[in-house]
Amino acid sequence: MARNDEIEVLNECEGIEESEGKKELGERPSAAGSSPELVGIADFIVRSLDEKFSGSAESDSELYSSPQPVLGHCNTAPARPSSLSQSSRSHELTGTERRGVLKVDLTLDKLPEKEKKKIIENLVRIQQDGTVDVDVTSGFNVSELLELDAVGSSPFAFNVKEEASEYNKSVPRLNVAMLVVGTRGDVQPFIAFAKRLQEFGHNVRLATHVNFRKFVKSAGVDFYPLGGDPKIMAAYMARTKGFLLSGPTEISTQRKQLKEIIYSLLPACTEPDLDTGAPFHAQAIIANPPAYGRPTNEFPHPFARVPQSAAYRLSYLIVDLVVWWGIRGYINEFRKKKLKLPPIAYFSTYHGSISHLPTAYMWSPQLVPKPADWGSLVDVVGYCFLNLGPKYQPPRELVEWIEQGSQPIYIGFGSIPLDDEKNIMAIILEALKETGQRGIIGRGWGSLGSLSEIPVDVYLLDDCPHDWLFPRCTAVVHHGGAGTTATGLRAGCPTTIIPFFGDQFFWGDRIHAEGVGPAPIPISELTVERLCSALKFMLEPEVKLRAMELAREIENEEGVANAVNAFHRHLPAEIPIAPPETPDLEPPNPFEYLCQVFERWCCLPLAP
Repeated sequence: MARNDEIEVLNECEGIEESEGKKELGERPSAAGSSPELVGIADFIVRSLDEKFSGSAESDSELYSSPQPVLGHCNTAPARPSSLSQSSRSHELTGTERRGVLKVDLTLDKLPEKEKKKIIENLVRIQQDGTVDVDVTSGFNVSELLELDAVGSSPFAFNVKEEASEYNKSVPRLNVAMLVVGTRGDVQPFIAFAKRLQEFGHNVRLATHVNFRKFVKSAGVDFYPLGGDPKIMAAYMARTKGFLLSGPTEISTQRKQLKEIIYSLLPACTEPDLDTGAPFHAQAIIANPPAYGRPTNEFPHPFARVPQSAAYRLSYLIVDLVVWWGIRGYINEFRKKKLKLPPIAYFSTYHGSISHLPTAYMWSPQLVPKPADWGSLVDVVGYCFLNLGPKYQPPRELVEWIEQGSQPIYIGFGSIPLDDEKNIMAIILEALKETGQRGIIGRGWGSLGSLSEIPVDVYLLDDCPHDWLFPRCTAVVHHGGAGTTATGLRAGCPTTIIPFFGDQFFWGDRIHAEGVGPAPIPISELTVERLCSALKFMLEPEVKLRAMELAREIENEEGVANAVNAFHRHLPAEIPIAPPETPDLEPPNPFEYLCQVFERWCCLPLAP
């Protein structure tokens, strides 16, 4: 979001012309053995995303034709204290730092299309599973991208005052908007978070897809609808491997879903309650940007494959660039038309612009400890469980089936649609038969078992809280969703991850590294033999012992309490209670006012 102090920094960048140079792209030779989806991926990213995937009716050049300044890497400066004078602000960047910003803008943001294509060709290969393969051993010199990351982070980071680990200030009651996009597993931990914030007197609105209206309201939390259909998005992401492998036939789907989501965010923060008409203006916003990763040198971006540890940090920049290509049109259109803010530059380091925001990761530090290079603005709070199990009334048939034999193995893929349900089900049934195990099959959105004959030692389950079911299972097999992974580990279940796309591979690797499950089996490589081997691995006594040890450690964590404490600790000293009165002027857009005044949002990315 743009702020007055950012525009002041932009004024120091005068003399740089914005030109996108729509040069014709040359043909890229096909790589040996590449699938049709991967042939010419650079052309697809630069041309198809640029012209269609962004969805904006306006091109970048049209957006940039506005008299407003264009935000390039100058927009990465964090909010500065309002007490700073205008003159003191203008000198916060040294001459060397300003020259670095200018050099980066000249060499990256203003590159012609052919040069942008070359950067992506040399640095990025998008795999069939949707992850990004970053090759820093290629002929391309990555020094300027590394400098870009440094300029986007280091020179400005020293201006951020990091709070102490404990807080003792009085916390006022706030209107809090939670913006959650995704499936039920993404929404559920935020309901737990919202309920705890309500106990502190906050008025919490949880804005998510209309599919989850009943789920949210039944928990006693105010609901507001966001655009987008999670079932359509899940099917789209399963086909396109998490947005990164979209073809022309998928563009209209992505366009419609993204636009609906983006344009529903502002009303979710400013509009009255749709049921009661009660006014609402968010004073704090908590969001879950699903692809955002805080850069670190300790592991690569969860969407990336990086063989060289020296390039781990660079992978965050690369993934951001690829994702930004696909969404920048809508974001810039929304900024210009709705918020009256300038567009963000074409080759902007997107992640750097929010590096000053407090960030909380909802995973267990036992599974992924907080990296040493994350400061106190970042918290790893632990898993946030809603605990639906105690209130669940299971069907008598299910209880009797569980009690009549040995503990079963749960196998399910949650909200992931399946292209070949019949074949996957056949593999599952044969693996259970060969290992002599009973199984509970979660039908999920993939409708597992619909086309198969089910033996008596297998139970088909439509819907059931995992925190009730998993303690009654000996092991679990699933897609690697963060929420399902958390519940399985809390129940002490050895776990096999069968990832489909995105960060599911990351969680599969972490499970294996902790010794509580085998190496992940990508869905495209699932066979009877590999699944049998995974089931046998999980049944080993030492694996079960390690799973129980990890479960005890997770049970002792207070994820929801830690999340609330982090939110309170990072609140600014002065909180805007309402927009200022401007009787002689047009009333300000309250969301734009919040962007400019309440400059320290809490952002909860990579939540389950």
